[in-house]
Amino acid sequence: MATENESRARHERGVELEAMRRALDAARATDRTLPNPRVGCVLLGPDGTELALGAHEGAGTPHAEVAAIEAARGAGRDVRGATAVVTLEPCDHTGRTGPCTQALIEAGVTRVVHGQSDPDPAAAGGAGRLAAAGIDVEGGVLAEEAEALNREWTHAVTTGRPFVTWKYAATLDGLSAAPDGSSKWITSDVARRDVQTFRAEVDAVMAGTGAVLADDPRLSVRDESDLPLPYARQPLRVVVGETQVPGYYRVFDRVAPTLLIQNRDPDVVLARLVEEGIRHVWLEGGPRLAGGFWNAGVIDRVIGYIAPSMLGSGRAALEGEATTLADIRPIDITDLTRIGPDIRIIGTPGRAPREEMP
Repeated sequence: MATENESRARHERGVELEAMRRALDAARATDRTLPNPRVGCVLLGPDGTELALGAHEGAGTPHAEVAAIEAARGAGRDVRGATAVVTLEPCDHTGRTGPCTQALIEAGVTRVVHGQSDPDPAAAGGAGRLAAAGIDVEGGVLAEEAEALNREWTHAVTTGRPFVTWKYAATLDGLSAAPDGSSKWITSDVARRDVQTFRAEVDAVMAGTGAVLADDPRLSVRDESDLPLPYARQPLRVVVGETQVPGYYRVFDRVAPTLLIQNRDPDVVLARLVEEGIRHVWLEGGPRLAGGFWNAGVIDRVIGYIAPSMLGSGRAALEGEATTLADIRPIDITDLTRIGPDIRIIGTPGRAPREEMP
């Protein structure tokens, strides 16, 4: 028979798990926060009741812990003795905002439960700082869900380069453009609207000069009426290549900022994006630029929209360097969904069999 203390511990664990789920939901509901991570926080009173919920809304805004503390105080609730349940280990550095560890200590929080440990060397160490201040700290709660929330951000801060998602559209026979170069539109308007939901989550959209000259894309995020979102919510537009693009092309309009990189080497391009604080870049158009990134092994996710049609001849979606079937690189499919008449495939590139040989 369980003791009273064991029953209380199980109850508290259940309350904290439920609070972590609410914190995760709050973080998921935020708009694009890159280059910062998505973070949610729930403050629980000593009796387990929820005092407040906070979420980080983007660079320069209060972090989730501070947002929750301010919300509780704004409602006239005392946070002393509270438990902070937060999806990411509280940061211990000063950037545009102060360290969350200090805010929690000054607020009188006595316990902190977090999901993912902070992988950013510049901000890590928060758990140790809190523990040194006498606060009870527990990490790793629903860690897998918390880590999935910020996969791209985590990749960027641990590898030193942005996470790269390559998006393409093709016919059933794998062609993305007709022999004359035309490619508008291979997929349906439903699929093109679906693309906008993904673009809205990244902090840079990149295309090669060839694709820009051929299609004159805006490379911006648009709503369902095909109107651009407000400037502040637009990702950086990046045009890569040595060819000059005339200033009257739509990629240079006032809808969003645009960066020109007159180089196609993936390492050079990604290093330049790191300088801009980019964590997640959305790569589309054209096959030459995508092929360079594919051959360099720096594409981390593939999203393909496959139209139920055939061209028979034209340009392939990717200009790679494969010469034999031993060069085939597998894709671990993580999602397969019908989008209108088209099929959307999402996957993670693996290594070619030849690369795996000792």
